[in-house]
Amino acid sequence: MLARVFDASRDRLWKEWTEPDRFADWFGGDEAEIPASTVALDVRVGGMWRATMFAGPERREIRWTGKYLEVAEPKLLALTFSDDGAPDELVIVVLVDIGEGHTEMLLRQRGAMSGPEYDRAARGMSSFLDRMAKHIADD
Repeated sequence: MLARVFDASRDRLWKEWTEPDRFADWFGGDEAEIPASTVALDVRVGGMWRATMFAGPERREIRWTGKYLEVAEPKLLALTFSDDGAPDELVIVVLVDIGEGHTEMLLRQRGAMSGPEYDRAARGMSSFLDRMAKHIADD
């Protein structure tokens, strides 16, 4: 599980996860680009999402897709993640208002990956959240 405190309101973090332009800005971290035109987020139970990432200097194309399983604005998102047809991974995002304009984000992932794969995924998501924090600080 990842836990991160942001200098932002829970509503602001919710928007980072649910508005295509914001999502495109941070998802993928500094090593990838996601054109906002490739992002579609149908944020409702049963709704689908998708985004196309161009990763690394070789700009390897990764097509992300998933489905929203639980949506409780502005505190909880449960959604699946799959890249290029890989088995779905469940990602649960919990946003906790800890007062004074700060929010703790708890992020849990589970599915069929091995321990080392989850370690790599956690490092990757951590870099994504670093970019989210930078984006928020720059606004």
